[in-house]
Amino acid sequence: MEKLTTLKEKALNLFSKYSMIIILVVLLIGFQITTDGILMRPLNITNLVLQNSHIFVLSAGMLLVVLLGHVDLSVGSVMAFVGAIAGFLMINYKVDPIIAIPVCLLVGAIIGAWQGFWVAYVEIPAFIVTLSGLLMFRGLTQVVLGGQSLAPFPTSFNFFANGYLPDVAGGDHMHYVSMIIGIVLSLALVFTQFRTREKRKKNGFIVESQTAFLVKSLFMVIVFVGGTYIFATYKGYPIILIILAVMVAGYGFLTNKTVAGRQIYATGGNKKAAELSGIKTKKITFWVFVNMGVMAALAGLIMAARLNAATPQAGTSMELDAMAAVYFGGASTSGGIGTIMGAIIGGLVMGVLNNGMSIMGVGVDWQQAIKGLILLLAVVLDIYNK
Repeated sequence: MEKLTTLKEKALNLFSKYSMIIILVVLLIGFQITTDGILMRPLNITNLVLQNSHIFVLSAGMLLVVLLGHVDLSVGSVMAFVGAIAGFLMINYKVDPIIAIPVCLLVGAIIGAWQGFWVAYVEIPAFIVTLSGLLMFRGLTQVVLGGQSLAPFPTSFNFFANGYLPDVAGGDHMHYVSMIIGIVLSLALVFTQFRTREKRKKNGFIVESQTAFLVKSLFMVIVFVGGTYIFATYKGYPIILIILAVMVAGYGFLTNKTVAGRQIYATGGNKKAAELSGIKTKKITFWVFVNMGVMAALAGLIMAARLNAATPQAGTSMELDAMAAVYFGGASTSGGIGTIMGAIIGGLVMGVLNNGMSIMGVGVDWQQAIKGLILLLAVVLDIYNK
């Protein structure tokens, strides 16, 4: 009886720790069966990444906002507004993308600073400030575009959202450069995990058993190399996937290895205690919203390049997808809890749901209803884990 209880506790602990990964795997297997194998085809997996890349970018920025216990409802409208600015510059005035892209990112930073000022220093609730931003920037998008779409963008601009890593090896049926990069990165990831485990063990922290570590490492290698193989059998790594990987690594370093990252967690966990310990919580909040503005601008550029057009309807409901991805990835609604990998996995879950249901022919109305239910379940799971 005691062994059964212990086994049950271990299973619950395992599910609590890796619940999002387990749910993602179940979804992949389920949709692979129900779509007659279409989901995991190389072309479809590549399209899944390309079509949801803007959600991954938004999720990374939204994670920091949620860690502080706030939300940003304006990101979809900011995406549309920045896309409109990009179209205005590159299509109407023929500005080179090398100049236009930094200008658009700067516009996103200014928008983030505007909203961050009201939230951090005037202490207006973020819900109200960003709801105002949602309405304001959607209206300004209509003003810039005059209610019409602008197209097409220059080919060089479209490349960063739709291009692929060139294969210098010249493989006919396999993108060898991507395959080599995938194998090297998977081994480097395992080595990094091993060094981290040994360092924690040396410092007296409790670490997982050697068997558990080996199983986890083997799983990571299989997933990483298997995913690379899928990309390599089509056209290789998309450029946007490389950008996303660099972004995830940067956010992972920020949240885990820097003072600023720890201050964000501390502020979200207990703002009063953080202030008493000397953390400048207002400054932290301000810069997190600036970061969110830049990420929303980048997502807007990616969507504009992906669609090859700036449209007034771009980014509609994207704030909901971003928040759903973050919450589903394990972030707490009260702040102070969440990881960048969790946010990306949450984004993958939303992407697989969108893609799988579209292949099955599920209507947009039912897709919205199901995603709403998923968001509620994510919050329920968060409360249960606590």
